[in-house]
This record gives sequence, C-alpha cells and structure tokens, in this order.
Amino acid sequence: MRPVAIAAGLILTLSASAVPLAAAATALPPDLAAAAKAYDRAQMTNDRAELERLLASDYRLFNSSGQAQDKASFIADSTAPGFHMEPFHVEEPLEKVMGDTALLGGVATLKGVDGGKPFTARLRFMDVWAKRGGKWQVIFTQATRVPAT
Repeated sequence: MRPVAIAAGLILTLSASAVPLAAAATALPPDLAAAAKAYDRAQMTNDRAELERLLASDYRLFNSSGQAQDKASFIADSTAPGFHMEPFHVEEPLEKVMGDTALLGGVATLKGVDGGKPFTARLRFMDVWAKRGGKWQVIFTQATRVPAT
C-alpha cells in the first residue's frame, strides 16, 4: 500500500462537514450534505458497505502519486487491516453545486497509520459528485500534493 496515495482518496468530500454553512456561498442541498457526512464517517471508520454505496460503480481516483484507481482498488486500500486516518480540518474549502453535479474540495493535512507506519500528507483535492437515480455518489476525485511551506 502507498500511504499518501491511499490518503489522497480518503479526503473525499470532507469539506462538506468542515465548512460552516455561513461560510459557503449557498448551502449544499440537504441530501448532498447528508451523503457527504455519511461518506466522511465511512472513511474514518473504514466502513466498506457505506463506501460501496456512496462511490459510483464507475468511480475513478487520480491520487497524489499520479496513479489512477477504480472503486474496488480504492475501497480495498481504504479498508485494509492496519490502516487508520486521524480526523482533520479542510482549509480553502470549495463547494459548487450545478444541478445534479457538485464539486467539493479543499486542502487538508492528513495523518494516520498504514501497516504500522505513520504517514503525513498535505493534499489539495477535488471530488465530483453526481446525483444518479435520486442519490448522490462520488464519481471522480483528483488529489495533488501541496509542497510544505
């Protein structure tokens, strides 16, 4: 496993619960906000069933190591024994809803343990959500390393 690559995917949508509604230009639709919070919890608790539900079947992640991952690969990495990520704060949040599509992103410093080894990664990320069949799902994520300052 690649700790930073895994962590790159794990920041999906965490901006939705980290941004006070007053800070956003417009509030997220309630069903999207609920889906984003459920996704946050699923990532922090390594909940395979919720990840399966909230990631689209055609989900793709372009992770911070420059690799492409599909849904199965991301879920396998996210739920691997010995993987844990600490809670974190999203900086520079971006939330944009355009009909049945939404962009949620920002910058986060991620810390955790993978296979007994600690990791830290500062990443800029963007998640694309789509409302399909009346339910919001993540369809794409891009994560890029942010140089240390």
